[in-house]
Amino acid sequence: MDIGKHWQTIIESVQDGVIIVDPGGNIMAANTTALLMTGYKSEELIGTSCRILNCTGCRILGAGRGKEWCTLFSSGLIRDKKCLITHKDNRSVQILKSATVFYDDDGKIVGAVETLKDISDNIKFQNELISLKKTYLLDDGFHGIVGRSPVMESLFELIENVAATETPVMILGQSGTGKELVARAIHDIGVRKDKPFIKVNCAALNESLLESELFGHVKGAYTGANRDRIGRFEAAHGGSIFLDEIGDIPLSIQVKLLRVLEEKKIEKVGDNVPIDVDVRIITATNRDLEQLIQENTFREDLFFRINVFPIRCPSLGRRLEDIPLIAQHFVTVNARRTKKNILGFTPEAMRRMMAYYWPGNVREVRNAVEYAFVLCNGSSIGPEHLPERVIACTDPENKKKSICTDNTVIPSSENERTELIQALKSSGRNQTRAAHILGISRVTVWKRIKKHGIDLQRDLGI
Repeated sequence: MDIGKHWQTIIESVQDGVIIVDPGGNIMAANTTALLMTGYKSEELIGTSCRILNCTGCRILGAGRGKEWCTLFSSGLIRDKKCLITHKDNRSVQILKSATVFYDDDGKIVGAVETLKDISDNIKFQNELISLKKTYLLDDGFHGIVGRSPVMESLFELIENVAATETPVMILGQSGTGKELVARAIHDIGVRKDKPFIKVNCAALNESLLESELFGHVKGAYTGANRDRIGRFEAAHGGSIFLDEIGDIPLSIQVKLLRVLEEKKIEKVGDNVPIDVDVRIITATNRDLEQLIQENTFREDLFFRINVFPIRCPSLGRRLEDIPLIAQHFVTVNARRTKKNILGFTPEAMRRMMAYYWPGNVREVRNAVEYAFVLCNGSSIGPEHLPERVIACTDPENKKKSICTDNTVIPSSENERTELIQALKSSGRNQTRAAHILGISRVTVWKRIKKHGIDLQRDLGI
């Protein structure tokens, strides 16, 4: 069998490992990928028996040549068989093996070509993923909320406790911390789980549209109202209504909302006929409502009506140990959606993920994984696939978390006072923004300033 330059050019063009053997099982040719996969040099393989690779997928008879050598020559074909071969340094390499037998014009066996695909990385990531799923119940989570840190376990307990009641709940937390998921979990666990769950983004609509959206309108109530329309409260009757970004509701709507909460009746825009509604109220905001009350932009009586049981969603900075779980969750979701065979992160990429501050919280992790899926064409996401912001705001040398705001990287500190001063400096002494950086409320920032005796002029130097 002639395997001159023409054959060598063909097998070198194949990305997988390629080995050609004669009817006696002697290796006649191997491409560069096969050499790298096995650890041998060309002169060490060529002319040597294929037994040197100790492939677990081979059944070698050794009684002669062709069909008397191994079962491959008897069957004529092998397709995608998972095997182990032995590397030169005695370690096992997981491969996916295919093989085809060659015949001459007289039907006599003249050799076989085998292709070897190294799937050891895939197997490694699959095993790690199985381990994660067993340890953290990754598939199920808690009603779609991923996390097993102590602060998340406490959050899950609060959700379960309040879901069993009809108490109004206010969900607090930074943008991207999963407030809507918490609201949905409260509904799904509660007695109203079989009834509607209606969401309203209060920040997305102007005053007139928001009133119509909440309470509905009758035909002719305003220009363009060419038919009757039920509002979200009426649609949620018997179930739950989730008012997201409640801090952005105009004062005029706040008055009407307070009346609905107290009387459990609504009136459609353009009508004066009261309609009974039975809904559970769940609200959410990333704003400091107490500060808005002081600024006379939010009614205090409404605040006390909806803030009966506050739940705070922790920022990602308070549960760094959940980052691998969350990131892997989004890898699984994107792999299913894009059909890409991406199974996880390289160790260095995950170190970068752990070192970044994540001001956008879980939503930013989701976006980072989606970004990586666009660039990654292999089985694992490396640092080169991560967004520039993640790379720029991490310190791989020290492996420490950093706070990245604008173009400034501020190292974190174990000391509460130092950390607060750094956040205040980064925010230009804006206490609300400093609170967002630290993942706490503005009131807590003010209390810590008093607690540590921080002088904004002296200690900040700005």
